[in-house]
Amino acid sequence: MDAGFLANWTTQMRKGLLELCVLATLKGDRVYGYDIVKRLSAVDGLVIGEGTIYPILSRFKKEGLVDATLAESPEGPARKYYRLTARGQEMLARMLAAWAEVRTGIDTVTATEPLP
Repeated sequence: MDAGFLANWTTQMRKGLLELCVLATLKGDRVYGYDIVKRLSAVDGLVIGEGTIYPILSRFKKEGLVDATLAESPEGPARKYYRLTARGQEMLARMLAAWAEVRTGIDTVTATEPLP
């Protein structure tokens, strides 16, 4: 029971943070999908694959958070590059603020000594 509970909790936590991490990866940069996967795969504890990232990017595009453009690649076929829109930059700032508030609250709760 304990291992299953922890695995489920960890999965839910990662899902909640993944969208924030995808938007943050695009901050100030134009990035293609597989590069986002590579960058986020380097983050300890964050499990991500191509099957996860492209549906998120597609939804972000529909919501107006990112723009996508095709560009020729010297290494093969054309790549689809993503960049934050003004709306995406605003959403990222709001999400980062919310994350900072939650993180501070959690740090406070977990640092509190237990009641006698």
